[in-house]
Amino acid sequence: MFILGLHQCKATLNKLMVFCTDPSLQDIHYAEKVFTHIQSPGLFIYNVMIKALAKRKRFKSVIELFRKLREDGLWPDSFTYPFACKAIGGLGDAREGAKLHGFVVKNGCWFDTYVCNSLIYMYAELGQVHNAMNLFDEIPERNVVSWNVMISGCVGCMRFREAVSVFRRMRKESNVKPDEATVVSTLSACAALNDLELGKEVHDYVRAELEFSAIIGNAALDMYAKCGCLSEARKVFDEIRVRNVMCWTSMVCGYVNCGMLDEARELFDRSPAKDVVLWTAMMNGYVQYNQFDEAVALFQEMQFRGVRVDKFTVVALLTGCAQLGALEQGKWIHKYIEEIGIKIDAIVGTALIEMYAKCGCIGKSLEIFNALNEKDAATWTSMICALAMNGMTSKALELFSKMKQVRINPDDITFIGVLSACSHGGLVDEGRSLFDSMRKDYGIEPKLEHYGCLIDLLGRAGLLHEAEELIDSIPSENNKIIVPLYSALLGACRIHGNVDMSERMAIRLSDIESSCSSSHTLLANIYADAERWEDVTNVRRRMRDLGVKKMPGCSSVEINGIIHEFLVSDSSHPQMEQIDSMLHRLKNPVLLLDENYRLEKEISINL
Repeated sequence: MFILGLHQCKATLNKLMVFCTDPSLQDIHYAEKVFTHIQSPGLFIYNVMIKALAKRKRFKSVIELFRKLREDGLWPDSFTYPFACKAIGGLGDAREGAKLHGFVVKNGCWFDTYVCNSLIYMYAELGQVHNAMNLFDEIPERNVVSWNVMISGCVGCMRFREAVSVFRRMRKESNVKPDEATVVSTLSACAALNDLELGKEVHDYVRAELEFSAIIGNAALDMYAKCGCLSEARKVFDEIRVRNVMCWTSMVCGYVNCGMLDEARELFDRSPAKDVVLWTAMMNGYVQYNQFDEAVALFQEMQFRGVRVDKFTVVALLTGCAQLGALEQGKWIHKYIEEIGIKIDAIVGTALIEMYAKCGCIGKSLEIFNALNEKDAATWTSMICALAMNGMTSKALELFSKMKQVRINPDDITFIGVLSACSHGGLVDEGRSLFDSMRKDYGIEPKLEHYGCLIDLLGRAGLLHEAEELIDSIPSENNKIIVPLYSALLGACRIHGNVDMSERMAIRLSDIESSCSSSHTLLANIYADAERWEDVTNVRRRMRDLGVKKMPGCSSVEINGIIHEFLVSDSSHPQMEQIDSMLHRLKNPVLLLDENYRLEKEISINL
């Protein structure tokens, strides 16, 4: 074609470039070579190349070509801008986005709805929902795509309330009817907000106006399941004629989140196709409800069936190991991660840090933390909490300072870690300062857990009246949520022997929640410490009259990778006889040592 001189024929070149950029050919390098030999490519050829590069996610190349187009004296049109918007959104380049918006206004494409929709999409991808909303409000004529892009953009940026607000505006202000895409995005927002009322309203609209497709069915099922309305979720599940693995996963997750593990497992076993997400969802359920043996058994079955695990699978297992302190199993999973080549990124690294820390291997946690190339806020927080939990106050606060130095903002969980560290270290002034900085410096509203940490700190330091004043200052419509705070202060009263305040706290607790066994037990122990035996008897009688029962203590130990659990007064363990025998063998020498110590003390006094 070049030999015949046809490369200067505009129509022929246009057809050639369309052919070379056909997605079915996959390789775009030949098209790029042809493009470089064209002396003066027109706007059509630029648009064809920009579109082809954008579809292959070659976003930097798109921006370079867009600049070259301008350098060649051409003006972009309504076919150029949408793909340039997609590239800028994909790159997350806000500066280029502002420039492009300026070109659109200058070029007169401002009134093109297709271009405006693309700009809204771009701003949403950049996380600039405010700019997207301003642009949306200024569009002279909105079509269904405009509404859909705005709603899905809000959902993608986790701005679920704004998404719901846009949907309500669409129903109230516009003659445009919601379609499948509108419904799916809105149902996702309802699921995130736990807004069952609006979810039902959207579902009713689907029944009246739209065809019930598999995509809508999945979204409705997920919404009902996440809102805890399992009866409706199951109805939707049964209505879906052709169920894909997402349907099965949503229904299994719904049962898991409501603690209905038997129903979840029954459905899991029935699922004709299981991907790694479904396996992990079921495994997470077992871990969440402390059935770690079942989680491990499921993991073994998963391996037997040849399903390749992903990082979320191993994170679920590591979480279970952390909860139980199962160090040997945690080490095995760590080795397995390395063997199958799962990258230890911020997510996996955080799970490993927590597992080793909760098993008492703080040195190993630090080793993993320091070796991580990428650390997010959760990683820093886990390490800070691990150091605090293991009593390493100064190191926890030092790491908190480093976190701020690298410009990673702490979240509410980070502050629980540093406040706990202050509590363990008795750093009252630092604790007060950190608590105040939550609101002042980071805009984080203190939660019950933060108040609990500060009350524990004040209680340990003997500042009981200040702790009581702090509890009284907490804004709360439901007094039941502050029960743990009164219990913490009651515990501090026992440590410092403040019987008067103990009685006051106990009365407040019984007024709020009379069935709480811990407060009654603590008060009885405080009276016992003060040798007020009649009051001890009265408290125990009151417990009996109210039907309050003390929860039995529970402990566990890992031996050869197997977790053994023990409850007070529970003799159901299969090796109970051997355990009793060993306890007696240990008990006799200890008693003998005590007796010898007593005799030696008496002799030394007499001498």
